[in-house]
Amino acid sequence: MLKQTVVSSLPVRVRDQVDAWIEAAEVVAEMKDPRVLRSLGPASVRGLILHRGKQGTPTKMPASHSAHFDWTYPSDQPAMKDLYRRAKAGQWDGEKDLPWSISVDPENPEVPLLPADFIDDSLLHKHGIHLDEKERRRLDYSMVTWTLSQFLHGEQGALFAAAQVTEAVQFFDGKLYGATQVMDEGRHVEVFSRYLQDKMGRLYQINDNLFVIIDALMTDSRWDMKFLGMQIMVEGLALGAFSTLYTQTKEPLLRELLKRVIMDEARHVHYGVVALKQHIKTELSAREREEREDWAFEVALLMRNRFMAYEVFDEWFSGRISREAWREIVLGAPGMSRFRHTMFKRLVPNLRDIGLLTPRIIPAYERAGLTEYFGGKAAPELTGEQMVAELDRAAA
Repeated sequence: MLKQTVVSSLPVRVRDQVDAWIEAAEVVAEMKDPRVLRSLGPASVRGLILHRGKQGTPTKMPASHSAHFDWTYPSDQPAMKDLYRRAKAGQWDGEKDLPWSISVDPENPEVPLLPADFIDDSLLHKHGIHLDEKERRRLDYSMVTWTLSQFLHGEQGALFAAAQVTEAVQFFDGKLYGATQVMDEGRHVEVFSRYLQDKMGRLYQINDNLFVIIDALMTDSRWDMKFLGMQIMVEGLALGAFSTLYTQTKEPLLRELLKRVIMDEARHVHYGVVALKQHIKTELSAREREEREDWAFEVALLMRNRFMAYEVFDEWFSGRISREAWREIVLGAPGMSRFRHTMFKRLVPNLRDIGLLTPRIIPAYERAGLTEYFGGKAAPELTGEQMVAELDRAAA
């Protein structure tokens, strides 16, 4: 209450800057485990305080990991070998296989990018924001473009992480499959970049919280943490976001693009589960496993609570409403609520399947209100084709 009183008494621009600093401090304060703080703390400073992703220059992240060579070339993981076969058969050409000839008008009400209820108008009105029909369509355009921009930034992180993991993974069949994921991620960067450039006409900067996660993963020397962070956490986030937008948009080119990417990403998460399941349950000490449990939980909360689209706020509402009011609008947006639901529907069962949802950590998930996802299907139980069919039924 004292914090709110002091902050609310400041001029709007100063208030928003102080709010940003306080929020960054709260992110760090949420990291209860000191080992998690050592992993995410430096990345949080670089992302949330220094805004390294928004300086207009390429970011250099020091990567340190061991490249694992095996000169006997064993066939050591039948499940990964099967995934490799499926990945080879599932390759597609981003130039030839998508209907790029479709004309996209981001503000066409006949082919809406988002449903009318994606953002709750009543919450905008509550804070004195009244948009006419044209402004409302432009706000939806901004939200979709921001979302797709974060997809693109995340795919660049996934491309680099997949290359690192292919070097570091200790299963040779996993290296062969990993090579196909590098190709997948490169294709995803290609198609999202083209869609944003040719059809949407703009690109938003990387969200600071996404930068924190990518920075922490790229600079961690442990191969299984790269797997956990990228294959389970970030790809789980991506599947939730891709699936939500796939069911909500009416734009046919975007739907086809997302459909193909979803089927690739389903394989990627499956790969992460197969690679980590035995390793976590048999190769790690209890202390190491607990660190990964805590890390996964902290990152899950970071992804749920901190993707507030402040880049859209800065463009549309800075100086008109407070960042606190904008958080209320985003958290109350039905579209964002659907995204959070789908994300955890995909994420939590995979954490359970690899052994990071033990009785020790379950109370933390219960306090966070995530128990409804405990019994869901993990990645090995759900192919990309099945996932798309499920989404089509939900959207019908």
